[in-house]
Amino acid sequence: MGHGLVPYLCCSDAASAIGFYTSVFGAVEVQRWTADDGRIEHAELEFDGEKLFLADEHPEIGVRGPRTLGGTPVSFVLTVPDADATVAAAVRAGAAVERPVTDQDDGSRAGWLIDPFGHRWNLHTPPSEPVPVERLREQVADKYTITD
Repeated sequence: MGHGLVPYLCCSDAASAIGFYTSVFGAVEVQRWTADDGRIEHAELEFDGEKLFLADEHPEIGVRGPRTLGGTPVSFVLTVPDADATVAAAVRAGAAVERPVTDQDDGSRAGWLIDPFGHRWNLHTPPSEPVPVERLREQVADKYTITD
């Protein structure tokens, strides 16, 4: 049996979150369990074969989303074909840019945003040619110490 780690998000409006993640980030909805009261008890999305679970808030059992809590300490990194276009689409759909898309030391392009449900995302497009590790170490030596 395999081991895995699956993030499980709580959203103040899980149905809208599913719509956002499928239309903006290209996720595929696999399943959704809706309770009699209309709240989503459980939903499963896939991002290029990787799972993400989510549900509506259930304050009666201590399940609250970042909007209710006033923020989140958790960030998600999502690799996308075009970080600039994906961030622009996310903003049109209600996300807020936290850090604009810029060129990164490793040759990638990445930007940070807060989605309409309070979750933080780093949208990342890898470089077409990876920067060799030794060159990257030299480039960032004045800012970081990289250990293996």
